[in-house]
Amino acid sequence: MTRTDDMTGTDRTSMRSDLCGRIDSGDVGRRVAVCGWIDRRREHSEHLAFVDLRDHSGVLQCVVDGARELRAEFVVRVTGTVRQRPEGTANPALPTGEVELQDCEVELLSRADPAPFPLDERTEVDETLRLRHRYVDLRKPRMQRNLRARAALNRAIRRAMDAQGFVEVETPMLIASTPEGARDFVVPSRKEPGSFYALPQSPQIFKQLTMVGGVDRYYQIARCLRDEDLRADRQFEFTQLDVEASFATRDDVLGFVTRAVAEATEEVTGEAAAVGESGTFDRITWQDAMERFGSDKPDTRFDMELRELTTIFAETQARVFMAPCVKGICLTGGAESLARSRVDELVALCQSWGAKGLAWMRVVAAEAGEEAPTGSQAGAPDSSQSAALEGGVSKFLSPSEAAAVIAALAAQPGDMVFLVADERRLVRQVLGLLRLELGRPPVNDGSFNYLWVVDFPLFEAVASDGSPIPSHHPFTMPHQDDLTSLMSPDGPPAGEDLLQVRSQAYDLVLNGWELGSGSVRIHRRDVQQRIFEMLGIAPDEAHKRFGFLLDAFRYGAPPHAGFAVGLDRLAALLAGEENIREVIAFPKTQSGADPLTDSPSPIADAHLRELGLRVLPPA
Repeated sequence: MTRTDDMTGTDRTSMRSDLCGRIDSGDVGRRVAVCGWIDRRREHSEHLAFVDLRDHSGVLQCVVDGARELRAEFVVRVTGTVRQRPEGTANPALPTGEVELQDCEVELLSRADPAPFPLDERTEVDETLRLRHRYVDLRKPRMQRNLRARAALNRAIRRAMDAQGFVEVETPMLIASTPEGARDFVVPSRKEPGSFYALPQSPQIFKQLTMVGGVDRYYQIARCLRDEDLRADRQFEFTQLDVEASFATRDDVLGFVTRAVAEATEEVTGEAAAVGESGTFDRITWQDAMERFGSDKPDTRFDMELRELTTIFAETQARVFMAPCVKGICLTGGAESLARSRVDELVALCQSWGAKGLAWMRVVAAEAGEEAPTGSQAGAPDSSQSAALEGGVSKFLSPSEAAAVIAALAAQPGDMVFLVADERRLVRQVLGLLRLELGRPPVNDGSFNYLWVVDFPLFEAVASDGSPIPSHHPFTMPHQDDLTSLMSPDGPPAGEDLLQVRSQAYDLVLNGWELGSGSVRIHRRDVQQRIFEMLGIAPDEAHKRFGFLLDAFRYGAPPHAGFAVGLDRLAALLAGEENIREVIAFPKTQSGADPLTDSPSPIADAHLRELGLRVLPPA
């Protein structure tokens, strides 16, 4: 049961005494006035009709005399007396199903054309049509629940941050363009033709400046914009809980954010999130996450972890396993549940992800001491019954290799094992995706497995010119144990050695979705300048782009750390939705269009001239 009701005190207004969904048997005999939309009308007799009246709280049945002119989605005010429904006519599916209104007076407030699509939850409606008429779509109970869940989420977060001594500070929406990993949306300046503002990808620099300014603990429910391709968990515009704290370590920030997210989870779902004795959610290092789950945002609601098999094949004669890394996963019951056609689909999927192929084998029972079936290799015959591998590439394995694979994967008869051999990064990536393909539960399964991922690498890759690509943003403090080598007078590590440098960065993950990222920030001018140099940002360019931040560090910057939680994603998961568009009042489509306002759209030539802009003809 969710706790998403945003009504406090009375529901009364000048036009209504009650909300439709709040009337029950305790109100029998009371005269009430309710307002809303006609959900449907059912003829009861020549003169009487049952009219279901709907508002955001629910539906109430009204017995109306002379209702022939009333149509679905007409807006009305109904005054009537609450009575118990006749015996045998109660509707247990409705909270108001035991009562109805009689002796009704109906005031028509607004007529309505037929709705562009049914408003029941059973009918599938094209998303573009839904978004074109979003004001109608929002009337659905599902959308009403989601928006109120989101409001409850924001309310709980503000309460938790206030209780922890954080100050809500608003940061500007028109800023200078800064590199934060995605393209900026830009705004032309009328006062300075040819110059542009950027819309913020995040309040990153400004929240760091609030730390230099002595605010100590900052938070904001911030609107951010990034010009990047859209998908189920991404929009151009998004909202995040933005947090920054002075004289704070990573563990302090993990505690602050854990409390806010845990309280918001309980507020929305009615269930407490699992928090450890340390006061934070469980944590895992980035390295362990990649080795065990093949992902830096692991879904820990199910097992099927990646197992290391490289040493088993160190002396192998099977060419398919002669590779720097071999890992495998085991699908419980897969030998019986997966048809051969499905296995072929999985092989093709892995190839599309970059693998040369996918090795698979069924696990079968073999009596101890008897010969393994043709095309298989038996495990160690030390019990009355042992497992064997059958089918796929099993014929290429030696008996000892087969036994070791079965043991390493804890495989049982009836299971299916999958192996990938290649470079370690590719093996982890492919098996991580395969793991999700085979075992990921639905989003709305009711479980919420929060997980902190810590100790990310400072750089995720090295570009062709030798410059590193940061895993997070360029303001992340390197791990203390790696800082000395990074700041060496002889220069920082180079090439692949750079990828071993860790950062004090951390992500919050929920059910395989990345909710947000944070880090201990660089507060030392010399460290920040070294990172800029490594990223190929020359001193003059660094000063041009970030001079205000670097200058601020000259005047006493406290050590500080922060985080940002994507509230669209968190709200979607808590509401059991697969797509964040279902918890946003007016979202864009996946193509970035807004069918409601028909945007983006051209602007008038006069406006272009005023801004000093000229639009090129279409290519």
